[in-house]
Amino acid sequence: QVQLVESGGGLVQAGGSLRLSCAASGIIFRLNTMDWYHQAPGKQRELVASISSDFTRNYADSVKGRFSISRDNAKNTVYLQMNSLKPEDTGVYYCNAVSRSRSDWGQGTQVTVFS
Repeated sequence: QVQLVESGGGLVQAGGSLRLSCAASGIIFRLNTMDWYHQAPGKQRELVASISSDFTRNYADSVKGRFSISRDNAKNTVYLQMNSLKPEDTGVYYCNAVSRSRSDWGQGTQVTVFS
């Protein structure tokens, strides 16, 4: 079955960095667009970064210049490098794998940024 397992979240001071990872199994990883979503407390989940199968990257305006998404198809893993973190980046980060036929989610990893 499909599994997406996020890791790398934690507690960090504002201005710090974290690197999230999402390891995928049960999918043809290289054919999937891989997305990272952020859900702040009490708010809807929103897309923050995306990388397509041809490595095209897109970012939400709120994270441009601070976050960087990458993928390693040999390891079936997508990464989100988060720099210059702000308290408003606090929340749960979810990995999403999208293909023509399905969309799958991980369980999320908590990021807490304190000032």
